[in-house]
Amino acid sequence: MRIFHHILLAGLLALAACSPGRPAERPPLTVFAAASLSDALGEIGRAWEEETGQAVRFSFAASGSVARQIEAGAPADAVVLADRPWMDRLSDAGRIERDSRIDLLRNRLVVIARADAPDMGDPLSALAEGQGRVAIGDPDSVPAGAYAREWLQGRGLWQTLQPRLATATDVRAVRTFVQRGEAPLGIVYRSDAEGTPDLRVLLEPPAAEQPDIVYPAALTPKGAAAARPFLEYLRGPRAGQIFRAHGFEPVAAP
Repeated sequence: MRIFHHILLAGLLALAACSPGRPAERPPLTVFAAASLSDALGEIGRAWEEETGQAVRFSFAASGSVARQIEAGAPADAVVLADRPWMDRLSDAGRIERDSRIDLLRNRLVVIARADAPDMGDPLSALAEGQGRVAIGDPDSVPAGAYAREWLQGRGLWQTLQPRLATATDVRAVRTFVQRGEAPLGIVYRSDAEGTPDLRVLLEPPAAEQPDIVYPAALTPKGAAAARPFLEYLRGPRAGQIFRAHGFEPVAAP
């Protein structure tokens, strides 16, 4: 009789788990993304999990590193980069679902220093004439570094400042260089300066000088079905509110 009761109880539990009123547990999503999105996507991932019950796992690195990992077969369901050319490369290699690709966000460059740093007027020109270094992402693999190079070239300062450059593996490492005093100045995204009390913005280039900084997002063939709702969520009002709070500008859906 006791065995019968155990069998009956197990059957009832199985039926409850399969009940239409109780959604089946979905496996977590895996999203590879640019390092500059760490804080914003982390918060969005928590909001998504609270609303849907589905967890999201993130892997953050410089966009070039992320793209190379995807090319090598990393098991991502979706990818968000800080650079269109790297996403073009993944598209050409057949590593993303082309029809899923969207322009998700925009960003801006700023020059940062420690919060206790003195005012310098034009900080980069002052640095070119004085001492110290300016930290930027590696222009060959970090979009923020490539954008910084583009901007400095436009200002005619690239050649002058090259001996003073301290290159980093991603834009968050640039911020760390400045926080530790290893470089008095850094060029990062505006979003990286938000909510960082030990740093301040010394200079934000005018709109006419700003590079066209766009963050594309796409699904991988592996995640084309499972991750599509999350990609749509990234364009929704709750995610947009979080992105803006972190200094990004959402791109309106067409």
